[in-house]
Amino acid sequence: MNNAVAGFSKLSKKEKISWIANEYFSNPEEALAIIRNYWNSDEKLQQLHDEFIENTITNLYIPLGVAPNFLINGKYKTIPMAIEESSVVAAASKSAKYWATRGGFKATVINTEKIGQVHFTYNGDSQKLADFFTNIKPKFFSDTQSITKNMQQRGGGILNIELRDKRNLLENYFQLHATFETKDSMGANFINSCLEQFATTLKTEAQNAGLDLEVVMSILSNYVPNCIVKAEVSCNVEDLTEKHIPNPHDFAARFVQAVQIAEVEPFRAVTHNKGIMNGVDAVILATGNDFRAVEAGVHAYAARNGQYSSLSHAKIENGIFTFSLEIPLALGTVGGLTSLHPLVKLCLEILEKPSAEELMQIVAVAGLAQNFAALRSLTTTGIQEGHMKMHLNNIINQFEATDEERNLIKIHFKKNVVSHSAVVEFIQNLRK
Repeated sequence: MNNAVAGFSKLSKKEKISWIANEYFSNPEEALAIIRNYWNSDEKLQQLHDEFIENTITNLYIPLGVAPNFLINGKYKTIPMAIEESSVVAAASKSAKYWATRGGFKATVINTEKIGQVHFTYNGDSQKLADFFTNIKPKFFSDTQSITKNMQQRGGGILNIELRDKRNLLENYFQLHATFETKDSMGANFINSCLEQFATTLKTEAQNAGLDLEVVMSILSNYVPNCIVKAEVSCNVEDLTEKHIPNPHDFAARFVQAVQIAEVEPFRAVTHNKGIMNGVDAVILATGNDFRAVEAGVHAYAARNGQYSSLSHAKIENGIFTFSLEIPLALGTVGGLTSLHPLVKLCLEILEKPSAEELMQIVAVAGLAQNFAALRSLTTTGIQEGHMKMHLNNIINQFEATDEERNLIKIHFKKNVVSHSAVVEFIQNLRK
């Protein structure tokens, strides 16, 4: 890039693309062709996508797959998953089929409380501030009545507001810590609107009371340790037997030990939890929810006791193997992309139009299934055997193999170890 560009956001889509193609590519026409190739042929649908974000030039597609046969609380579900990583959907499907014959997945929503905060500084008598807060607390509720009316009709609203003294962390730092119930909505806009009104009320009332108080910011928190869902599977140890598990007692003991390692070793725990999030994020993305917010909240929850640790837990008691997962999930099935994106609406239809609590359960189950599949591979055949066989297509496509070459490659690697170098060498030998 040779020059900065002025007023880029004011350029038309065509002008933006033209500038990028000419500024960054030795063959602008080739770049333009790639960009246009990923536009939707339906102009209205493309415009809808263009308006989701700013400075849109094209669409970056992520495959959307489905994992069937999930028996959750006695009902079968087919779970949509949007993800680019090989073997994730296959692993989830395999776990679903495995546990469907062993009682299925049980899922329970423990709580659905969400959080927002008004951060402010106060230089004065803390007791005077506490008394002031007690006196004006009802006004926070009355001043937000126009905002909360519709949410209250759906059974949600503001649950509580607390004054918290945080001066042990930062000089003169206090906060209003508010909790909310947002029902089937994720509730970000609702919560932030309430918080901004809290801040206005706080400033006005403090000024009237002559308090030296300054609001810094008002924002929801993506850390929701009281918006928790639990998923679990269990069966007799003997019932764990399958092709790769000839000795179920040894497998169960090794599996529990693998989870215990992730509970105490952060280096392992991060990769362990990443595997869980493969399942979680894929469903969240498919259903139009905010996977970045969920990721941040989940990983904070994994470190809530002072050390980053496993989100899942396993045990053997009285001959019963139990594998479970508890995670915070602030999700929605109304509002945002859920009512705008056609594929998101389709995915929610596949899930039979779940409530937010039902979606929490489905997402947690997908994470647990993914984790089980990974740990079963790690403690039996190893993770690479299955993963690399799924990754084989990516390598074949990278080398633009013909149909004949593709067939020969797949026949060869049915009986041979798949690695990138081995596939490349085989393709090169085919082409000599």
